[in-house]
Amino acid sequence: MSSESEARSPLDDSEVEEGFREELEEDEEPKVCQVCGDKATGYHFNAMTCEGCKGFFRRAMKGPAKFRCPFQNNCVITKSNRRQCQFCRLQKCLSIGMLKELIMSDEAVEKRRMLIRRKRMAEEPVVLTEQQDVMIQELLEAHRKTFDKTFSDFCQFRPLNRDQNPMAEYSLKPAKSQHCPDLVGAGGVLGPVESSLPHGSSSSSFCNIQDANNSNTKGKIMFTTLPHITDLSTYMIQNVINYAKVLKSFRALTIEDQISLLKGATFEMVQMRFNMTFNENTGIWECGSLLYCMDDAMRAGFQRHLLDPLMKFHYTLRRLHLDEMEYVLMQTISLFSPDRPGVTQHSVIDKNQEMLACTLKTYIESKRSGPEKYLLFPKIMACLTEMRTMNEEYTKQLHQIQDIQPEVSPLMLEIVSQHS
Repeated sequence: MSSESEARSPLDDSEVEEGFREELEEDEEPKVCQVCGDKATGYHFNAMTCEGCKGFFRRAMKGPAKFRCPFQNNCVITKSNRRQCQFCRLQKCLSIGMLKELIMSDEAVEKRRMLIRRKRMAEEPVVLTEQQDVMIQELLEAHRKTFDKTFSDFCQFRPLNRDQNPMAEYSLKPAKSQHCPDLVGAGGVLGPVESSLPHGSSSSSFCNIQDANNSNTKGKIMFTTLPHITDLSTYMIQNVINYAKVLKSFRALTIEDQISLLKGATFEMVQMRFNMTFNENTGIWECGSLLYCMDDAMRAGFQRHLLDPLMKFHYTLRRLHLDEMEYVLMQTISLFSPDRPGVTQHSVIDKNQEMLACTLKTYIESKRSGPEKYLLFPKIMACLTEMRTMNEEYTKQLHQIQDIQPEVSPLMLEIVSQHS
């Protein structure tokens, strides 16, 4: 392919070096290249030239080659013979005022190329592909079938017993109210957001596992909210499993990989679903008429070195103000994690996760406005990473609770079995 043809590619160096091409004056007489007489495209390196001579001058000035005229150093350069004598063509370029100093460095060329790409991307609206639209509809339908923010179908549960205060509390409450909100109604009133945030404490563990396991405490109910929290967790886990089973891409995996993915992701997906009910102003999870605070988890036996980062996670994620579809895509990205223990179809699962991540990024860019949208995708991915770090601690504490008060459901234990 000739150098002239190469110079006309959409993102060639000449376009980068010159920026946006100077428009030719719209007069009756067309401009001609001062080197060879071909049709000129604008001023290049301080002279009116065609694309071919512009590219030739740039390469000649950058290259180490020294040209020689095979004739008498006075060739007449035309469009048809301009490639026959490089020496005289270069002399003609210099004689009309083309300047080597205007040729940009390779680094400057690359920088300008990136600016052009960004400008073009900014001008072209980002839209979801047909395939991404179909995927979104499938995920959204599956989510709505398996998650109800009102928790109206969560009715077969043991009562929530808040008679025992946790040894460390997450929220400031009025002196007359020493409990979290009642199951129905507002009950207790939490303090401001700042008072509900996780606060560092040297006594991060509110109970001593060894003391709790001795003969003096066996047979006593230590974790008063554990029966209800077990019922709630089991209900949420079943819904996550039902969600995964609806997805075609999940059902296409081997049973072994389906189990491995669910064991790895269920805790994370449950927390993301709970986050959709989280009130960042009060620190309360508003599950329809059911209201929960972090003290309920402490009364169930969970300890501060899990609940502190978990509370921080819920505030961080909720303050991103994701819409329903962004939550759904985030949960599904967590589900299709190829590095979960026991996974064998790594490449297939990785491809699914990459497709989901690209869809989330495109969805954000196409649906949101304002500069903050460019930071939203990396913030969501950072929240996913943060969730991964809590899985192991959750598993550890769940087994400790079960050793003290064996009321954890078999499904909950099965979900965390691969981490034990």
